[in-house]
Amino acid sequence: MITALIRTVILYLLLIVGLRLTGKRQIGELEPIELVLAMLLSDLSSVPMQDFAIPLLNGVIPILTLLSLSTLFSYANLRSVRLRRLICGEATLIISDGHVLQDAMHRNRLTLDELMEELRSQGVSNLADVKYAVLETSGKLSVLPYPDTLPATPRQMGLKVKDDVFVPTILINDGRVLQDNLAKSGFDEAWLKKQLKNHKAKSASEVFFLSVDDKGTVVCLPKEERI
Repeated sequence: MITALIRTVILYLLLIVGLRLTGKRQIGELEPIELVLAMLLSDLSSVPMQDFAIPLLNGVIPILTLLSLSTLFSYANLRSVRLRRLICGEATLIISDGHVLQDAMHRNRLTLDELMEELRSQGVSNLADVKYAVLETSGKLSVLPYPDTLPATPRQMGLKVKDDVFVPTILINDGRVLQDNLAKSGFDEAWLKKQLKNHKAKSASEVFFLSVDDKGTVVCLPKEERI
């Protein structure tokens, strides 16, 4: 029992570190080579977890080999455009200037129903409103509607808009004070205690979320009672 636990923990941590090094992507945004890597890693890790007769090293070495190859391919893709096209493929234009390219759809085995589903998911219901649609190498469809079908922006209307968009810094996360963020934001414990008092909180443990932005705006959400 202990052996199974130790083997599982080792393989689990190894996969987390390896996948963390490959970068952040959602499942739907994986390139073909990344999807193959994820499938192979799941198979390689499951065998030594279940079969104790197989030495753990026999599962670790193939996993490390695949992760190393993936890293090498990533660096090679950065250096070579041809290799990147060979491994990852190329983005394909599906709609050009409002015209659906049926040959491109057939080559990529994209049906009309799938195309319409992708358009609807991005708020487009009419093919005539789309100027360009590009099928990315991840399988995601990027849709660029005609400008006259989009809401007018302040720039298009010649209006000057005050820049009031700031990135908030989280200072309290589920009752825990993030000391590093507090120091980076230029505030101290005395300031934080004052903010807690202003929001009728006796301590940080009563606060679910507290943040401050560059403008000095504080957002505080108290903890709700759990049923």
